[in-house]
Amino acid sequence: MHELEFATIEALSALLAKKKLSPVELTELYLSRIARINPKLNAFLTVASESALAEARAAERELLRGQHRGALHGIPVALKDNIWTRNLRTTVGSFILRDFLPSEDATVVRKLRRAGAIVLGKTNLHEFAYGVTSENPHYGPVRNPWKTDRIAGGSSGGSAAAVAAGLCAAAIGSDTGGSIRIPSALCGVVGFKPTFGWVSVHGVFPLAPSFDHVGPIVRSARDAALVLECIVGRDPLDPTSRARSRQDFQPAPKRKRLRLGRPKEHFWVNMDSEVRRIAEVAIADFVKSGAELEEISLPNLTAGVEAANLIAAVEANREHQRAGYFPARASEYGPDVRGRLEQGGETRAVDYLNAQEVMRRASDEVETALENVEAIVIPTALIAAPPIGSERVRVGDVEMPIRSVFVDVNRPGNFTGLPAISMPCGVTQSGLPTALQFLGRRFDDARLIAIAHRFSETERDWQPKHPPAS
Repeated sequence: MHELEFATIEALSALLAKKKLSPVELTELYLSRIARINPKLNAFLTVASESALAEARAAERELLRGQHRGALHGIPVALKDNIWTRNLRTTVGSFILRDFLPSEDATVVRKLRRAGAIVLGKTNLHEFAYGVTSENPHYGPVRNPWKTDRIAGGSSGGSAAAVAAGLCAAAIGSDTGGSIRIPSALCGVVGFKPTFGWVSVHGVFPLAPSFDHVGPIVRSARDAALVLECIVGRDPLDPTSRARSRQDFQPAPKRKRLRLGRPKEHFWVNMDSEVRRIAEVAIADFVKSGAELEEISLPNLTAGVEAANLIAAVEANREHQRAGYFPARASEYGPDVRGRLEQGGETRAVDYLNAQEVMRRASDEVETALENVEAIVIPTALIAAPPIGSERVRVGDVEMPIRSVFVDVNRPGNFTGLPAISMPCGVTQSGLPTALQFLGRRFDDARLIAIAHRFSETERDWQPKHPPAS
């Protein structure tokens, strides 16, 4: 029962099934920690204490009767606040929607509830999920549990901070340009972006529909599989969703041969020297355990990222126009999001069409590379979490805008639609987490999870395991 707040879903589910732990006890534990720790971190915007306890009591009655719905039954989770929750405030991190009460749950929430998960509340994020820092101008910044003067990453910063600080067993985030993986990397937890179409985005406020994904932020690759099994599948309300083709995402037995590709362009060119050293050691340890590493070439990738960034801005502008918020209520936006929406509205049609062609070329290049390797290994973040308020940061010998530092290495997972998982791989001397990312084959999410699990088994011990602000 020691340190239940940091236990995996896998471990907690076993305790609940054996009746060694009750959903009410577990929910009360997390609610108590939220009350104590959230004022330091600003991870939650809305805490649903009353309804969470009611859901916990219902789960407890079912489990006592022997009605076990699966691994998430009785497990308390948090939801990014751009995900609709029926009669529970959903702000999308904005001033415009500060009092919005959806009339229905998002599909992902309905599936979680059907699996018996308990909703603790809604987590803070970058305004309208359009940024990488979660420094919210309306609700305040999310603070990194490892060092509270540092960013938690974004846009799912509150979700990652909540999992890292032991305020929930898992959280759901959204990812359009790295928004699950970036904060997971900076907060030292696991972030998984499934293949595009695996998880319905119905009821999730859209950012750029071509790139929007929903996925879990958890403590282990196995936990990612447990959550994914509950939320994947065809949704008639989301035309981009796909029917599931297999029943189990849990890591399969270890394969004797595992081939990884390491791109010589783009990802590894400029990195903080300490973050690079930690990543190199982690990869070397993985190779020693039996993984094979080969250099691959993706010469069109940088151009593909630039094209995708332009496309994302155009799509975001269109979505906010369709909602009637922009430019009609432009003054109610924070300056950074307003600026990106303005940029999207100024893009010429010919530039948009050219960008589509460039992006497709880069996407095809990545998929061709994956015909010869089972996954591509890249850094999730080029630096550890920078101080809150940073606008430009030094990466190796280059000074870069903070947004480019994080989006440029994560956007490929979105414009290709391929599954990607961020795994903690070490901690800097100043006590900040670092992470590696694995990019896998389309709809081969199960194999990618297996690779990530195998990596976690070979990873050296990187203490401390839990952040100081927890």
